[in-house]
Amino acid sequence: MLKYICYFIFGATLIANAQQTSTSSQIIEDALNKKEQLTKTSLVKNVAFKNIGPTVMSGRVTDLAVNPENSTEFYVGYASGGVWHTINNGTTFSPILDTSETQNVGDIAVDWKTRTIWVGTGENNASRSSYAGIGVLKSTDNGKTWQNMGLKDSHHIGRILINPNNPDEVVVGATGHLYSPNQERGIYKTTDGGNTWSQKLFVDDMSGIIDVQTNPNNYNLMFASSWTKDRKAWNFDGNGNNSAIYKSTDAGNTWTKVSTEKSGFPTGQGVGRIGLAVYDDNIVYAVHDSQFRRPSEEKKESSNLLSKDDFKTMTTDDFLKLEDKKLNGYLKMNGFQEKYRAENVKQMVRSGNVKPIDLANYLEDANSMLFDTPVIGTEVYKSTDGGITWKKTHDDYLDDIYYSYGYYFGHIYVAPNNADNIYIYGVPIVKSKDGGKTYTSISAENVHADHHALWINPKNPNHLINGNDGGVNITYDDGENWIKNNSPSVGQFYAINVDNEQPYNVYGGLQDNGVWKGPFGAPEDKYWHQSGQYPWKSIMGGDGMQIQIDSRDHNVVYTGYQFGNYYRLNLKTDEQTYIQPKHELGENPYRFNWQTPILLSPHNQDILYLGGNKLMRSMNQGTNFTAISGDLTNGGKKGNVAYGTLTTISESPFQFGLIYTGSDDGLIHVTNDGGGNWRNISNALPKDPWVSRVIASQHKKERVYATLNGYRFDDFKVYAYMSDDYGKTWEDISSNIPTSPVNVIREDSENENILYLGTDNGAYISFNNGTSWEAFSNGLPNVAVHDIVIQPEAKHLLIGTHGRSIYQTDIEPLQQMSSDMQSKNTTLFKANGTRYSSRWGSAWSKWFDAYEPEIDITFYSNVSEEKTIKIYSEKGALLNEMKVTADKGFNYTTYDLTVTEKGRKALLKENTSIDINKAKNDKYYVPKGVYTIQINDEKTTFEVK
Repeated sequence: MLKYICYFIFGATLIANAQQTSTSSQIIEDALNKKEQLTKTSLVKNVAFKNIGPTVMSGRVTDLAVNPENSTEFYVGYASGGVWHTINNGTTFSPILDTSETQNVGDIAVDWKTRTIWVGTGENNASRSSYAGIGVLKSTDNGKTWQNMGLKDSHHIGRILINPNNPDEVVVGATGHLYSPNQERGIYKTTDGGNTWSQKLFVDDMSGIIDVQTNPNNYNLMFASSWTKDRKAWNFDGNGNNSAIYKSTDAGNTWTKVSTEKSGFPTGQGVGRIGLAVYDDNIVYAVHDSQFRRPSEEKKESSNLLSKDDFKTMTTDDFLKLEDKKLNGYLKMNGFQEKYRAENVKQMVRSGNVKPIDLANYLEDANSMLFDTPVIGTEVYKSTDGGITWKKTHDDYLDDIYYSYGYYFGHIYVAPNNADNIYIYGVPIVKSKDGGKTYTSISAENVHADHHALWINPKNPNHLINGNDGGVNITYDDGENWIKNNSPSVGQFYAINVDNEQPYNVYGGLQDNGVWKGPFGAPEDKYWHQSGQYPWKSIMGGDGMQIQIDSRDHNVVYTGYQFGNYYRLNLKTDEQTYIQPKHELGENPYRFNWQTPILLSPHNQDILYLGGNKLMRSMNQGTNFTAISGDLTNGGKKGNVAYGTLTTISESPFQFGLIYTGSDDGLIHVTNDGGGNWRNISNALPKDPWVSRVIASQHKKERVYATLNGYRFDDFKVYAYMSDDYGKTWEDISSNIPTSPVNVIREDSENENILYLGTDNGAYISFNNGTSWEAFSNGLPNVAVHDIVIQPEAKHLLIGTHGRSIYQTDIEPLQQMSSDMQSKNTTLFKANGTRYSSRWGSAWSKWFDAYEPEIDITFYSNVSEEKTIKIYSEKGALLNEMKVTADKGFNYTTYDLTVTEKGRKALLKENTSIDINKAKNDKYYVPKGVYTIQINDEKTTFEVK
């Protein structure tokens, strides 16, 4: 989308009232082609990014594909981190999806005879961050190249099955769009290697296929499960009438529904996600996330303790008769503020300011609805007649498997040698040796919770490979002991930050892996196995969220986990202080976003802002909060997901109290008096999209940036805006960014014309305030970018990705971009010197390669051409020269500090007191001194000390 500069005065109504529609697959395909072309011509295509980890906590696995003839070789698919390959039993992994247009993986399948890899893109778990894919990819060269084989509008792939006797015959289960209805879902089949597809089963436009399984010895026999789901930003229904089990006896060509009312398997509105396992033509297992309510007689036995339900029908008289001890027990156990104790609460009820029902409402919000749902939950069913009839394998409830989010799991496995040995998982992983009657946990202290994939070795059923939210684990004794295999850098970061220490530290909050801190520059190597000290350390559990660090004392850190559960940490003393603001009794509970925003005031590091549906301010490091606004959202919506919440906060560095907020329902507000008055400044912007960032400029007081994200409507348009009048009018700066939802925008710390932007498919830089954008790509795959921060002293740009951990690059040359630079043929940047060593060109042992030094040479060229780089002595003698092919834009090369034979003679002539001898690698190296690098008329110097 080329930039169209428009201030939203004329046409504002049209933009604001535009209907939210899912983005078509053709637009997405055009965007991918556009990004590929943009990458080729980008001025920053040579700017190299280094992945700085961390790795040890890994990320969410979605599938495994193991070589049946050699189990030390396997592939791992990560939800948003690509596909990784190991040939040494997980000792090391190599990414093989980096050359593709996405890192979002739902399922992988390999035909080991032909070494053909199929990847169904788009995670199938229906999570908050289950990113859409681009169809089915295929590679015949182990990932060097990928071909898109279609189903591009499926968004999420549940399963791929390859006919072991005919690799061109493939069956795919497509789950379809996550947030909107669509037609390209169901079961598809190809018989020509993916060149053409035929839809073999379509249930409806809200129900897709989440699982397809076949008899390992009979490809003609297949079972599939459909799943009806409706996810919205404010609600998720993971069940419906059309969730069911289907059977095919002709390799997926035709299908018959077998989970009928007479079959014994649940039917109706409460049927949730179903996972399948086929042992043979007769024995089939199904694990079901039952959303049917538990019978009322199964309620917990009456207790002397009060529950919130007691207050919903309680009269004022009955309330006032309650024993103070009993009422205080309820208030303390449920986390009411200290000021709410029996005596004063009763007085509030007597005065009419509070009603008894308010003591229930105080605890009830969308979060409680999500976690307090009394449903049946996990169930296991078995069929012994090929799916005609089904019977539940257990008598009791399988509690503590799925909890309230069974939609996130839904797999079952049967050992290939014993029909009674089955495995199911959710938060824990459990096994049964009696066909599902009883279960035993095989979780362990080095195995992360939340499980998504399992492989059972057909030659040794005690050998399992498990994929979970924390990576890969391997066991050889059926789960008694596990190996952890987490070398891939696949962390799913929500937010990152840095402090101002020397050297600085990096902080980040990850999906289901807590909050971590690590020193910048810590090498990602295996030495820590020797020392026992991994350089990154966990400082908070749960789903890690935003981090603020006190600039006066980097040991004081504010962070937390989902739904606004924040703490003030003292990392030096290990103190933790819970600081979530509490609403007043009688008020509606505050609504906190999954990623609740926090901000330390740049004017006073004792002042902390925290966003619920109102903006809270603490003047004493979070000890006490006061709401400084009314509801800054549209008021929320009825549902089981917190909605109508603040998502982003920014305070201008120019003025205390000039604060901007953005909400998940599309509102942006500003106050210039510390919350005394608020103004909605988003009326001219698109309605409904999540405000992913609002950023007050650090270069111009009147300037503010905003990005919106339509991902939760399957709307992938680029929404990026700038205002130079405090948000009264907005300019569209999306310009030429290829279609992809925007998560973050950031100003450069030095150059006011430079902006950085992260989307669900990569990162960009603009040198002209958004008039045009350049794509980063060197070392940075097509991955979701959730956060961008700058360490101003080090001049480092850090990119927090949701799937490939954290990347870093040096932006000092980029910050010098100007019109003069763009008009000059060549601009040569400062080169860092190095320290001389007599060991250059040699090794400490004959068994190792010689150490060869080098320095970096960075330059900008306004044209693509061959250039000659010359190295001169301090007195002007030519020591060496090399030719490089320069691209238009920033260029990077190295000089190995060698001199030619002619250059050596010139140096010896200049200084007769030195000698330059050949190193062991037969090269001459420069002695100590000052040297000049020259390209055309541009010169810079470096020193060898």
